[in-house]
Formats: sequence, structure tokens, C-alpha cells
Amino acid sequence: MNRPPALLWLVLLLLLLPTAAGRFLLDLVGGLMLTILALPFLLAGVGWIGWKLLQSRMVRCEVCGAASLSASEGCSVCGAPFSQQSSAPFSSVQQDVTAPASNITIDVTAQDVSSDSSD
Repeated sequence: MNRPPALLWLVLLLLLLPTAAGRFLLDLVGGLMLTILALPFLLAGVGWIGWKLLQSRMVRCEVCGAASLSASEGCSVCGAPFSQQSSAPFSSVQQDVTAPASNITIDVTAQDVSSDSSD
């Protein structure tokens, strides 16, 4: 018959007996489990902070709309220099809030396209 190794019996004995070594072993296992369970949350938090930091250093080119790092002197796509105004944090679209809404909206009209076109 195969008998379990003596080391396994010693570890089980330390876990079951309320000794200082048993408590230390339980605390060590509990700490490792807590670290393993909390590690994905910690990595997600560090990744989110890194993404926000990178996003705060991005600027949008006023000519072509390409995004690049604010450390560069000009746009890497079209070569236009960045103005002092474009050093603001990266934003999707900057709108003029003083313009009336009728100048900003787009009128859409529907048109019928006939399929009977003679070429």
C-alpha cells in the first residue's frame, strides 16, 4: 500500500493543532489566497490610472483631427504645428456653445431613387 509522505502528515497536524506554527501556516495560506484574489482588481486599477494619464497627455490636431502626444511639436499625420490652444486635454469634439442650434443641426431629406434608369 502507498502511504502518504510524512511531510503531508506534519502539515495536516500543524493545521489541526492550535499551535503557533499552525496559526502561522493558516495565516500564510490566507494571505496568499487574499493576494491571489485581489491581484486582478489591483492590476485593473493600475491599468485604468495609466490609461487616464495617457489620455490626459493626448492632443487633437485642429487640421486633420489625428490624436498624438502633446510632447511633439507638430502633427505626425499632416505636419501642421500645434497651436497653444490645442494643448488642452484630449477631447472628442469641441463645439462652439455660442452658435445657435440652427447653424449646427443637419437637415436630412429623403429622396426616392428609381431603379429604372436607362444608361
